Amino acid sequence: MPPNKQTKIVATLGPSSTDRATIQALFEAGANVFRLNFSHGTHEDHAKRLTLIREIERELDHPIGVLLDLQGPKLRIGAFAGGPVQLEPGAVFRLDLDESQPGSAQRVLLPHPEIFKALEAGIDLLLDDGRVRLRVEACGPDFAETRVIDGGALSDRKGVSVPDAVLPMSALTEKDRRDLAFGLKLGVDWVALSFVQRPEDIVELRGMVDGQASIVAKLEKPAAIAALDAIVAETDAVMVARGDLGVEMPAEQVPAIQKRIVNACRRAGKPVIVATQMLESMVGAPVPTRAEASDVATAVYEGADAVMLSAESASGRYPVEAVRMMGRIIRHTEQDPHYRAGIDASRSNPSSNAADAIGFAMRHVTDLLKAAANVAYTSSGYSALRMARERPAAPIIGMTPRLAVARRLSLVWGVHAVLCHDVDSVTEISDLASVTARRGGFGAPGETILVSAGMPFGVSGTTNLLRIAQIH
Repeated sequence: MPPNKQTKIVATLGPSSTDRATIQALFEAGANVFRLNFSHGTHEDHAKRLTLIREIERELDHPIGVLLDLQGPKLRIGAFAGGPVQLEPGAVFRLDLDESQPGSAQRVLLPHPEIFKALEAGIDLLLDDGRVRLRVEACGPDFAETRVIDGGALSDRKGVSVPDAVLPMSALTEKDRRDLAFGLKLGVDWVALSFVQRPEDIVELRGMVDGQASIVAKLEKPAAIAALDAIVAETDAVMVARGDLGVEMPAEQVPAIQKRIVNACRRAGKPVIVATQMLESMVGAPVPTRAEASDVATAVYEGADAVMLSAESASGRYPVEAVRMMGRIIRHTEQDPHYRAGIDASRSNPSSNAADAIGFAMRHVTDLLKAAANVAYTSSGYSALRMARERPAAPIIGMTPRLAVARRLSLVWGVHAVLCHDVDSVTEISDLASVTARRGGFGAPGETILVSAGMPFGVSGTTNLLRIAQIH
């Protein structure tokens, strides 16, 4: 499959994309990674979809990544006695742990003692995706007396957010732990952790994953933005989860935060996904709005590794068309001369280590010699990641003898993963790179390719070799 775009597409599977024909059509339309959203569906549903993905992968002989997205802690109020209540601005409203009586226009159950532990006077609570805002005036270990700032209708079991506090709770619920164990047994490649607040959340998950998958930190809380660099350093990849982020932070701040997160990930050489409502109107319409097309293009111009479809491909009427449209926007944006100028201008300096030095040199040699492709022979994916950090003008072929690594690299900007056999000499790597580039449509005989690897071969994190070769 010759390269036609560098920015990857993550497509969520759901009721609209659960049969083999549709999943294969999504892949052929440009999806690189499939997301299994464990906030919805049963274990049986997800197992069937993953089985179909692996069948398609074997038939088409092309690695496909699978992302398990954990639901995370959902904080909700209790129920009301007579249906929805209307909260008026300025009114007093109480939240407490009293389960003996249903809610009213004056109070409601909040069955989360960890929230009360984090509260203090002046903190705001957001209910129902931010539609209702309450300000704490007095609180204790089992209650909070609040004043309604932004009123509105409030019904049973609506969600609660506490944007101004770090909650003393794990990012992993018991449901998440069951879902994680099930997903790892299935063989997912990436695990996305929802509502990350601090680096320790990633450490906790990594201990449970135990190397069986890579980790995506979903950034959707102000506390995570405050600890951005530490979280990026700890995780393997990041998702800009703009839906919940836009609830907990003012909408006008989200674009700047998105850019800040993308830049932080590019500096660190960690993949970053921009997600949520990218082509939202395509849930029910065959074409997106012009604003949505611009939104996708903005993420591409910023240098994001991937853009993601949620309801558009999971439950919408036009899942394949949504992927195809996203691919068209990506390709058109990447062909714009301003795209390359912007990518080059926003590049940060490499670290002082051998792998970054090789990546830095590779990018300059690629430009000087007009190389057709860059080839990273990698057993862990590290060489390909350091190449991708530099955002070179030529595509990157990630050659690896490990299928799990090839699948994970499907998320990384510009990397076209290819499964190969183990090699034991520089000459063999060069010959294999030449054959792979020619057969994959990356270049023609006589064109230049650049090959990077680590010596001794098969040892992770030893990128120290750059070789110029020709396709033959």
